[in-house]
Amino acid sequence: MSIIQEFREFAVKGNVMDLAVGVIIGGAFGKIIDSMVKDLIMPFVSWILGGEVDYSNWFVVLGDNPNNLTNLADLQEAGLNVFAYGNFLTVLINFLLLAWVVFLLVKFMNKLRRKEEEAAPAPEPTPEDIALLREIRDELKRKG
Repeated sequence: MSIIQEFREFAVKGNVMDLAVGVIIGGAFGKIIDSMVKDLIMPFVSWILGGEVDYSNWFVVLGDNPNNLTNLADLQEAGLNVFAYGNFLTVLINFLLLAWVVFLLVKFMNKLRRKEEEAAPAPEPTPEDIALLREIRDELKRKG
């Protein structure tokens, strides 16, 4: 088998295609969740905390600051060493909110799935005479 045939077989297999679809859907879903956190949840969090939840301008300059710059972007553009812990806090808060929203969505989906499973009727047991006939058939196949 040539390498091209092997690659074609690998690429067309269901698992690879499922993974590709999952990555594409995951990217789109990530944008939806990101928008939900940024546009719907963060305004409420900001309102509850009494202000903007953006700590990205919290930093400590490590070393000299000869021009007395006070903006993080200006400090980084000037090439100064900056311990930007506020940016990390902002990203961490966004991640925690994002993780919480995803958890709630998964929990909701699991609840719906359980309801569907409960609503689905259990398959009726095979009648005894049919089961006996199947056993006889299987035994005849085994012997013959």
